Amino acid sequence: MTDEQSKLHEETGEALSEAEPEAVAEVDELAEVTRQRDEYLDALQRLKAEFDNYRKRVARDQESLVARASERLVKQLLPMLDDLERAVEAAGEHGEVTLADGVRLVQRALANMLAREGLVEVDTEGRFDPHTQEALLSQPSEQPEGDVIQVIQKGYKLGDHVLRPARVVVSSGPPADQPGEG
Repeated sequence: MTDEQSKLHEETGEALSEAEPEAVAEVDELAEVTRQRDEYLDALQRLKAEFDNYRKRVARDQESLVARASERLVKQLLPMLDDLERAVEAAGEHGEVTLADGVRLVQRALANMLAREGLVEVDTEGRFDPHTQEALLSQPSEQPEGDVIQVIQKGYKLGDHVLRPARVVVSSGPPADQPGEG
């Protein structure tokens, strides 16, 4: 029984009946059951949220695994692609046209297969990008400072992931004047 009910009974002079303590006990029991219900509901909602987060995390992990499934194979094929490109250049320089044509066909087929798997060449035009390129040297040139002036080895991306950065030479700006010249 609440304090207000007690005051009301004292003011009116009414005596507490025997039914009132039972009603008070039922109200207390109802309050306890309601509190337990709210606790269980809260715990259930938290569990549901945790499970939803787990399910989303597993789905993201699975997507990542699928995206990276062919990465190892493609990474192992990149040196062969480089070798084929060098063979085409060497055969062309030495006048071995038939060999160059055959190697070019193999290189093109391999490049097309890798492209179907999502392989994309890293863009090396313009400014140096440390996220997709690796600067091996910095040389003076007529190009503005920070521009790529030569590609030593092509870089490749599979999707958004850089498999191998492009190895490049970067301009350090125009050459300084030699002392004594004027």
